[in-house]
Amino acid sequence: MKKVILLTVFIGLQVAASAQCSMCRAVVENNADNWAQGLNNGILYLMGFPYIILIGMGVLLFKKRFQDNKVSA
Repeated sequence: MKKVILLTVFIGLQVAASAQCSMCRAVVENNADNWAQGLNNGILYLMGFPYIILIGMGVLLFKKRFQDNKVSA
C-alpha cells in the first residue's frame, strides 16, 4: 500500500526539466544556424547508449539463466 501511495506522489509531483545546461542553451540561442537540432540529436545519441548496454546485459543474463535451467532439467 505504501508503494502505491509513494508512486502516486511521485507521478503527481513531476516537473518539466530542461535537457540542456546553461552553456549549451546560450550557444544555441546566440547562433541562428541549425545548431539546436544537432545539439538535441547529440543529447539523444548520448542518452541511448546506457539503455543499449543495460538491455544487452539483460538479454545475456536471461539467456544464461535459461541455459542453466535447461541443463539442470
